[in-house]
Parts: sequence; C-alpha cells; structure tokens
Amino acid sequence: MIAKLSIGRLAEQAGVGVETIRYYQRRGLIDEPQKPDNGQRRYSEETVERVRYIRRAKALGFTLDEIARLLAFKEPAATCEVEDLALHKLKAIDSKVAELIAMRSVLSTLTSACGACAGSRSCPIIRALTTA
Repeated sequence: MIAKLSIGRLAEQAGVGVETIRYYQRRGLIDEPQKPDNGQRRYSEETVERVRYIRRAKALGFTLDEIARLLAFKEPAATCEVEDLALHKLKAIDSKVAELIAMRSVLSTLTSACGACAGSRSCPIIRALTTA
C-alpha cells in the first residue's frame, strides 16, 4: 500500500515548511491533490522526493524558474540541455564569487584603515562611501 501523507508530514519529511509546499503548488512545481469531501489532501512519497529534488537544486543556486525547467526534462534526451543550464549557472556563480572577492578586498582595506585612524574625526569607511 502506498503511504499518503498530510501536508504537514510531507513538509516534515521533505525538510521544508508547510508554506513552502503551498508556494511550490502555486508556482506549479508540485501538484495539489484533490481534497476529499470528508478530509484533508494526501500526498504521495513521490511528492516528498520531488520537494527534496527542488531543495537540492535550490542549494546549487538554481532559481525556481530554472528548477521548473529541470523538472520538465526527461532523461537521457535532455542531457545537453541540462548541461547548458548547469554551465550557465556555473558562470553566474563564478561571476558572483569574483564580485564577492572584490568586495572583501575593499572592506578589508577599509577596516584596516579604521584601526589606523584612532582619535581621528574622519572615518575611512564613511569617507569612502561618501566620495566614491
């Protein structure tokens, strides 16, 4: 017999909140089962796996729109399309990492200057933000 789960149990097993499940339903990422006349909606174990898939894809930086595309792909025909999507995501991550390294460098320089200005009336961080 296939176990049928309440929305709370689905959320718990998938490691997300109930509102996340409802949001994924509104976005069309997971189906909302019919509500029986005398009870609450019941979800399958497949839905647990689908939500876990979404969580793993989000952890890799994919947006919900990108995840919707990933969910639509069928193996093995889609491997090139999935690879293209992943390569595009990798380039975006590399770009963001470069931006973060540059930000870290500037902040490191500015905070080092703070220690050198003890007793000064001028803060190097405020000065840099004001004059940049």
